[in-house]
Amino acid sequence: MNKLSALHLRLQYGERVIIKDLTLAFDKPEVISIIGPNGSGKSTLLKALAKLLIPTAGAVYLNGGDMRHMSLTSLAKVLSVLPQSVQAPGDMTVTDLVCFGRMPYRGRFSSLTKADWRSIEEALAATELCALRDQPLTALSGGERQRAWLAMALAKEPKILLLDEPTTYLDIRHQLDIMELVVRLHRELGITVIMVMHDLNHAARYSQRLIALKQGEIVADGTVETVFREDVLASLYGIRAMVTTVGRGTEKQRICLPYATI
Repeated sequence: MNKLSALHLRLQYGERVIIKDLTLAFDKPEVISIIGPNGSGKSTLLKALAKLLIPTAGAVYLNGGDMRHMSLTSLAKVLSVLPQSVQAPGDMTVTDLVCFGRMPYRGRFSSLTKADWRSIEEALAATELCALRDQPLTALSGGERQRAWLAMALAKEPKILLLDEPTTYLDIRHQLDIMELVVRLHRELGITVIMVMHDLNHAARYSQRLIALKQGEIVADGTVETVFREDVLASLYGIRAMVTTVGRGTEKQRICLPYATI
């Protein structure tokens, strides 16, 4: 089991401190959403967990080892990150993009091996992109492009997947498609998924754990039932919201309905 943790983390850009002293642990495969208002440090934290931002104090550990002393290649074989805004050349095909996911396993000038192609095919199948494999990225819908980027991340065969607002700019159907895919990948592959989420109802529906950040500090951390509450949301966002449970039969989910600011 792969474990990721942060101990007394301090993150800043220049003189601006975003996160002062944060300690977290991810010690079992779960779907986890990091929620909080704009500027609370959600994406900054995700960057630090992915070694895209080096802490000015404290450290991030992967399986007990300080990530600062690990190569990006070795990290990429365990941990895969999908930032909020990603771009690729317009004429690149889906398969071309997914092939990049095998770079941590290849020499600088080596060709793809049978093992590489097996991982690529599995990633295309998992994201239901086999029929679109030869399509250029420009010919895809927003949801299909997001699935292509997810396929690239999966081709690395990660144990931990970091996603920064994976449903941004997608319509509601494609949002649901992506969230269902993420949960299915967690369930079938046993990977830990850590997401930054703005849509609170998606976070509550698809996550097993919620981490609420405000001004660089953890306001709440726990199950959906313990974090997704009216008092927590009021403190976190400065809003009044009704939290209720909806659904049919055994399919139940908690939703929030904001109705006023505080």
